[in-house]
Amino acid sequence: MSEATISFADHDQIRTLFGARDEFLHRVRDSIGIDVVVRGDELRLRGDQSRIERGLKVFHELRAIVEKQGQLQATEVSRVLADEPTGNQAASAMTIDLFDPDRHHVGPRSAGQREYVQAIEQNELVFCTGPAGCGKTYLAVAMAIQALRREEVRRIVLVRPAVEAGEKLGFLPGDIFAKVNPYLRPLLDALNDLLSFETVQRYLDKDVIEIVPLAFMRGRTLNDTFIILDEGQNTTVTQMKMFLTRMGERSRIVVTGDVTQIDLPEHLGSGLVDAVARLADVQGAAAVEMTGRDIVRHRLVKEIVRAYDRPSTGRGARSTRRAN
Repeated sequence: MSEATISFADHDQIRTLFGARDEFLHRVRDSIGIDVVVRGDELRLRGDQSRIERGLKVFHELRAIVEKQGQLQATEVSRVLADEPTGNQAASAMTIDLFDPDRHHVGPRSAGQREYVQAIEQNELVFCTGPAGCGKTYLAVAMAIQALRREEVRRIVLVRPAVEAGEKLGFLPGDIFAKVNPYLRPLLDALNDLLSFETVQRYLDKDVIEIVPLAFMRGRTLNDTFIILDEGQNTTVTQMKMFLTRMGERSRIVVTGDVTQIDLPEHLGSGLVDAVARLADVQGAAAVEMTGRDIVRHRLVKEIVRAYDRPSTGRGARSTRRAN
């Protein structure tokens, strides 16, 4: 891994370069595929040598714009990145419209994410598998919000196994909401990042958005609804069949999961693995498999996933079914 440093006149110049909520930094970093660290009035770029060279060129051009104009616009960042030769540029040009000018840019940042978003646009049922950090749930929620705002659906229902193995809620303290809330929190986090707090609360109060444990889906039929099942690898075959048959008229389903983190007992097969194989030839259904190349969280997340993908040589490794 290579490293390079760029010095700036002052820290205010760096803040202008990064944009509101570091939007411009994220776009440059993710488009080129480098890690950027701030140290005082310096930027330190880390990554492959060819990507470092591209990063230096981009940041120098953006700094020249800031020095000349005292500000930086999103269109100028796009123009500077337009020469980016990697597959990530084509992905980042795709935007999910949340109809909210105050929210940050949302869209696929890798080739795998682009394939995923296109699959959701073109199919009524989509399965997406991949490691932690590749945007499976986040992009699905963003696409659901877009469909709602376009009036393609009337409701969004977000579903998760309440407890990864067995859904035994009785051992947890509190009423039913208190029992299931910790397991549904990742879905709330995605909503709160994509919509304002007030909008999320209004949608929840009016039942426009419903967040429900998988066990509560039995017996329902959902029409005009965008349904997302998160952590699908922790459903049994029977549970997955029950869930998929909840689909009503003018509805869509997206199922996400990481098949390397199955928490079911050894004797139970994963409903997600089974469904992907069983429905492979069904028209209107699609399966997308993302990899470590699609991870868009902190650079270390990619390294962590790679480390766990390698056979363990340390003592005390007991199972490959669980990698928390």
